Amino acid sequence: MNIRAYILMVGLEESAKKLEVSLPAVKHYRNGIRQVSPVNVISVCAATGWQITPHELRPDVYPNPTDGLPAGKEPGEAA
Repeated sequence: MNIRAYILMVGLEESAKKLEVSLPAVKHYRNGIRQVSPVNVISVCAATGWQITPHELRPDVYPNPTDGLPAGKEPGEAA
């Protein structure tokens, strides 16, 4: 899942609460104006229950599909 699909599924306000970012930031993520900061990638992924992986958010920082995932977690695996 990508960040846009997650935001559309959860809603703007709920996404902002869960991801612990501002509403304008969520709107920017949804519209592709801004990427999640590299320092926030892991916390955002964890907040989504790993529905979004670090690789999906920032392949430039996490080039392999399993990079940044908790030990034993596989890409696409439910929380």
